[in-house]
Amino acid sequence: MDKGWGVVIVAAGRGTRMGTTESKQFLLLQDKPVFIHTLEVFAALDEIREMILVTGVADVERCLEWVKEYQLETRVRVIPGGKERQHSVHEGLRALSTDGVLVHDGVRPFVTREQIRECMAAAESGEGAVLAVPVKDTIKQVNAEGIVTATPDRSSLWSIQTPQAFRLSSLLEAYESAERDGFLGTDDAMLAERQGMSVKVVEGSYTNIKLTTPEDLQYAAFWLEGEKNR
Repeated sequence: MDKGWGVVIVAAGRGTRMGTTESKQFLLLQDKPVFIHTLEVFAALDEIREMILVTGVADVERCLEWVKEYQLETRVRVIPGGKERQHSVHEGLRALSTDGVLVHDGVRPFVTREQIRECMAAAESGEGAVLAVPVKDTIKQVNAEGIVTATPDRSSLWSIQTPQAFRLSSLLEAYESAERDGFLGTDDAMLAERQGMSVKVVEGSYTNIKLTTPEDLQYAAFWLEGEKNR
């Protein structure tokens, strides 16, 4: 990746499951917005040449203020996103000029630098890579009536996380194909898979959680306090 890596941080969702009037990415975690914790992890990596924060149109100005407050303005550009996550990521991809791209959720602040680097290395040696962890619970497939229809083999199931890493040109092609076909996927790898790309799973950590519910936020505060006292 001669032109280095760029990262698209997605922070445009509303997060209704958090049960707050404020969007989850802007809630305070140890007196700092969640998405700022996330940005700081990537900003500490020399391999990252460009950082794009994609947020809601109405939130661009206050995100710019936070980025300046935490002295990230030389590293991060803030742009408005679209209606769905997929549309927001697409806008972020269009704003990059690097060879490689990482796509990451703004509400996953506990990813480590080592995990990011492992994901990049896997993508450089193949076509794409995603962080993931093996599922710990038995998974049941259930029909509309709530009846179990199948129990998949747990050994083959992984819970997918971010970041997800690809060559920028390849992921852009996958996004443009999805847009032409009116296809809406659940993550970036799904769009790459539609193009026949081979996506490698890189084992991450169960601490790389996506802050979605009030319980997640409580866990995050507890975990950070523990790290501070080590």
